[in-house]
Amino acid sequence: MVKRVAFRQADVQRAVRGVKAAGVEVGRVEIDQAGKIVIVSGKADVTDGEIDHLAAWRAERDARAPQGHK
Repeated sequence: MVKRVAFRQADVQRAVRGVKAAGVEVGRVEIDQAGKIVIVSGKADVTDGEIDHLAAWRAERDARAPQGHK
């Protein structure tokens, strides 16, 4: 059985264009399993835990990188 997709890319693009046309900065777009599209305004939020996780991942990646590459 083929699973029907709850949303299409065009749906997301239409929603984002509408928000931008209203003069609101798009911070992030969230889509739930039912296809509900939520647009959060402002700059993308990053929690301290996510920053720490990202910094740890970058440090590990850079430690494995050959000399002269990142």
